[in-house]
Formats: sequence, C-alpha cells, structure tokens
Amino acid sequence: MKERTSGAIECPLCGTCVRRSLRLHIVRAHGEEEFRKVILAEERRGTPDEEIGQRYGVSFGTIQQLVTETYGANVSSLRARKRIKRWQPAHFREETTTVWSFRQRGDWATHDGRYRGNWSPYIPRNVILKYSKPGEVVLDYFVDGGTTAVEAKLLGRRCVARDINPSAISMTIENLNFSVPPSFFGEALPHMFEPQVSVGDARALSDIRDATIDLVCAHPPYAGIIQYSTRIPGDLSMLSIGEFLTEMRKVAMESMRVLKPGGKCAILIGDARKDRRVVPIGFSTIGVFLEAGFGLRELVIKRQHNCKTTGFWYTRSIQHNFLLLAHEYLPIFEKPPAKRVAEQGSLWADIPARWRADVTEVPKIGDENLETTTVWIFPEERIESETRRNLLRRFGMAGGAFSEVVCDGGRDAGLPESHERIGVLYVDHASQQDLSAFGRYRAALRNIVTQSRQALAPGSCLVIRARDFRAANRLVPAGFLVWKDMDQRQDFRLREIIIVAPEQAERAEGGEQLSIVHSYLLVYEKTDTE
Repeated sequence: MKERTSGAIECPLCGTCVRRSLRLHIVRAHGEEEFRKVILAEERRGTPDEEIGQRYGVSFGTIQQLVTETYGANVSSLRARKRIKRWQPAHFREETTTVWSFRQRGDWATHDGRYRGNWSPYIPRNVILKYSKPGEVVLDYFVDGGTTAVEAKLLGRRCVARDINPSAISMTIENLNFSVPPSFFGEALPHMFEPQVSVGDARALSDIRDATIDLVCAHPPYAGIIQYSTRIPGDLSMLSIGEFLTEMRKVAMESMRVLKPGGKCAILIGDARKDRRVVPIGFSTIGVFLEAGFGLRELVIKRQHNCKTTGFWYTRSIQHNFLLLAHEYLPIFEKPPAKRVAEQGSLWADIPARWRADVTEVPKIGDENLETTTVWIFPEERIESETRRNLLRRFGMAGGAFSEVVCDGGRDAGLPESHERIGVLYVDHASQQDLSAFGRYRAALRNIVTQSRQALAPGSCLVIRARDFRAANRLVPAGFLVWKDMDQRQDFRLREIIIVAPEQAERAEGGEQLSIVHSYLLVYEKTDTE
C-alpha cells in the first residue's frame, strides 16, 4: 500500500491511485467480496484496526463483524500463535486488597489476548490460587480463548472448559497444546492435568454431575457490548440487557447445582453506558447470583487501564460531562455449606433516621486535573478533599454549593435551609462497620431522599457514598444494597457509579480475607418527576 501524492492511496488490487474513498473504489471496481478479502488480509498482516478504519473508511464495529462472520469468533489478530518466551508471570504476588490493577495484561505461556474482551490471566491465576487446591476441579463455562483453562493447567488443577462457540473451543484447544519443560520449574513443577474441553451451554450443564465442582472461574460476555458470534443460538453477547439477566439466572442456578457445598464462584462483569448514563449490569448480575442462593465472600474491583485520560477523551469527558468506564466487578460467591434461610432481616431493618447536616463550600477550582474515569485514586491524605472537589466541579449546578449530610446516629436534623443553592447533596456515613449501623444508614437514606425530592432542583445531583464491610464472617455489599434501595425510584435517575480508593493501599499479607480499600459513589440526578 503506497501513498502516491498528497491524499492519494494506491488500491492494493489494481494499483489505481485513489484520492477519495478507497472503499468505494474497491467495491465498484472489484466487488464487495473482494473488499472483504482486502480487510481480512490487512488483519492477517497485523495492521491495527484504527489504521484499517482510516484507510478504508470502515468502522471498528464493521471490522469486528467481518472477522466474526468469517472466523466464527471475535478476535483481534489473525496471526499465528506467538512463540512462548516464559511460563510464569515475572515477580508475581497474590492480590491482598479489594482493588486489583494490572497495567500489563500478561503474556506468559500461550496467553496472547487475541480473543477480544477476554480477561487478563492475572485474574484467574489469583482466583485459582486463593480458592482452590492442586488437583481440585475448576469450571469455566465462558472459556473464550482458554485463559482460565491455561492457568488451571499451569497451576495443577483439573479443569472443565465449556463455551457455546465452537470457534472459541478450537482456539482454547490450540492454546492448551503445550508441554512445560521441567527445567522451567525445577522441583516445583506441578502435576498437570489436561483440561476437558468441549462445546457447551453455561445454562444447561447436564453432563456435569451435582456437587462435583470446587471453583467456577468465568468471564461472561457483557450484553450488547461485544458480539462474539453472529449465528449461534443462545450466544449471550447478542441479547438485550433484560434478556441477558434472564439467561444469567439460569447460569447462576446451574452454578449452584454443580458446585460443592462451600465451593466458590468468581464472575467478572462490568457496566455499560447509554445516553451518557451508566447501565449497572454489574450490580444487576450480582443480584441475580444472590437471588439464586449464593453468599458473597468478596467483592473485588478490577481497574482497567485502557481508558484515555488525556487529549481527545479528556476534552470529551469534560465537555459532555461523562466518565469513561474504568472498573469491573469481580464478586466471589460462595455456595452455602448447608441449606439455610438467608439472614436478611438486619440488612433490611426499618430504623428511624437520625443524622446531622453540614454545608461545605468547595473551592471553585478550574477543570484542570479533574478525573475522567469511573475509578478515582487519590493520596490518602487528600482522598476526601479531592473527592468533594471533583464531585462539585463534575456534577454541581452553576454557583451551587456542596452540601454534606453525615449519618452518624446523632441529633435529629433536616436538610440545610439553603437547599436552593445546593449543587451536590453528598450523603455519607460516619461508621457502618456493623449491621445495626448500616441498617440505620439505609433508613436515614430513605428519609433524606424523600426530603431532597422537594429540596433539590431538577438537574442537581444526589451522591450516596457506601462502603462494603464484613459482618458475621460474610461480606455485606453496601454499594449494591444502596443501589437496590434506589433502583425503583422515578424521581432520581442513576448517572454514574464511581469507585474511590487510596493511591497506595496497604497490603495485608497472609490471611484468607482481602482488605477492603474501596468505596462507592452512586451519583443520582434529580428528575422532573414528582
């Protein structure tokens, strides 16, 4: 492909110098099928999708669809598998907090990230090491390109790998075709089991007997974001969000059936965005698994690093006032050791609200250095001030104040009288480390939301802060529960879910539980509905 003169590109089929639409020229002169072959040839050469799009005038979605239709799977590269350079991640340390962040995807063994949207191998490696033992059985029923299966093999676990897409199964089998030289591990070489790989549906695992799986470790597709096939009935990636959640209920029930009592189920799931508002697929999916009878062992936030925070996307984020989605949820569910009635009473208690209210003026600093993603990481000493500054500058009405309501079980108080100047009403809890205090917080929230319906002008924002905590040796998903309380309201509409965490969270070495270091900011916008 040569550029002859300014703005002119040579047609790869006939050598004609084209100044305008290269796509239009190829289709008119050689036909649509030849144009498809040209795009696929560029993919096989490893030409970046962005470059292909600019050269031939096609969208990223069109390229994905063409590759998926041709090869049966949505892959980012058609090149042959890379040569293996190492078998383990360098300087690996198990995660010990609830925020997991991997700047490099991971490329040891046969991991190469060709299958679009598949997860970093650091995630299943951490999950498998934490929640299973050598020789135990790991199930991945959304196997994609085989990331979990490869890690299970390397770590000496038995693995059952399923996917509804035969092309994904073929890629998985290809990636599992390796033998580790003993010299790489020395005496620490584990006994490796070849995974059982076959086409299968996560909603109907009839070939797997009840209570035979130790760990489920899977990354389902996200509804309506990336399509992984074009003609496979039952492909969850092709469904609407409502349909996706309905089918995930079947997945949750099958997971409950095949897991041993006490077995764990780790599912990575993210949110979506529509009309600049967050669509909380993550919380909705967590709710599906809780309704199926699972308990919640951990709720990890997986931070993404492929979000642009400078240049074009920074300007767009500020101009149109939306945040780039930079977090995913990794809930670790647990099948109860024995059938028991869920202890929900204390979580849903209706306790009279008591709170104190303060109005805080936040310095009106310009837009420079504002956060542009849904994960806000600040130095410990500035985490509160930076949170408030970004909330006001991001979501406050012009000239509005930052009003803070702290629920602490103290004296009764109403909303600040200067509510007509409130740009952001920020509700926090002084301490919610037990079920009783959290019950009071939820009850207070109901009263605050009712009052703020009249106090806040349409367009102003209500921001609710929540922190997960442990009680009775289980995780209480405070952010999820607050979202659940607000989900049916018509007067406030969810706008953003933001994760806040300290810059250098202290590692808690050892122990079975992760250190909870993050909190949630649920940002709601007041609507015109009364």
